[in-house]
Amino acid sequence: MMRYLLTAMLFFLTAGEYFTVAQVIPDSDTLPENVLLEKQWSLGALIHSNGWGLKFRRGHNVTALRQFMWELEYSTYKSTKEIRTINPYFADSRSYIYGKINYVSFLRGGIGQQFILNRKPYWGGVQLSVVLYGGFSLGITKPMYLYIIYFNSGYTDYEVKEEKYDPELHFADNIYGRGPFLSGILNLGFYPGAYIKTGLDFEFGSQNRRINSLEVGGTLDFSPIPIPIMAYNPKQQFFLTLYLSIMLGKRYNR
Repeated sequence: MMRYLLTAMLFFLTAGEYFTVAQVIPDSDTLPENVLLEKQWSLGALIHSNGWGLKFRRGHNVTALRQFMWELEYSTYKSTKEIRTINPYFADSRSYIYGKINYVSFLRGGIGQQFILNRKPYWGGVQLSVVLYGGFSLGITKPMYLYIIYFNSGYTDYEVKEEKYDPELHFADNIYGRGPFLSGILNLGFYPGAYIKTGLDFEFGSQNRRINSLEVGGTLDFSPIPIPIMAYNPKQQFFLTLYLSIMLGKRYNR
């Protein structure tokens, strides 16, 4: 996952530089107007060292170089010990992650500030900011459901049943494959906690009203109640991830 993260980061940085250089003739809404647009919103997608996510941000300028923001973010989380496998004795078996008890994701809502280190040159370019966020984090678990093999008394035939994964009853030789993702959706578990996030935001382009930014950083989630992910492994309370996100949005004064 780290290799993909670094590759994506290099791609977006290169693309952003190309996009900036390519805008030889800027549009009418350019930086030389020196108009401070006080409000902004943006939507974005992210990949991180243990999954992916989506986020929304909105905020306003406190000073010319400091912005107050709030954000909503949804992010999946995969254990580093997850290994996908199949039952080798059945040609049409489905792949699954052996030992995985729950799918885990986080819903975050928090506030933060962005400190602008340098503004774009008058012809456009890159604006660099330090971001710092924190707030409420809700861990969400959904039980893993699998198709389980049951042989008849003579082992001449078998049937497959969908069941919630039980590490005491289900093993590699009687698991047929993963069940439907929506199975267990009514048995969600909720783990309230908190998160902090910090990173660097690189905003590209010559448009004053448009937001085209790339952000890299780290997020730490904490759950007072440990969250089970993998069987026979300790439940987790801390979840540290490194992320890369791309944001698109708008500034305005209305």
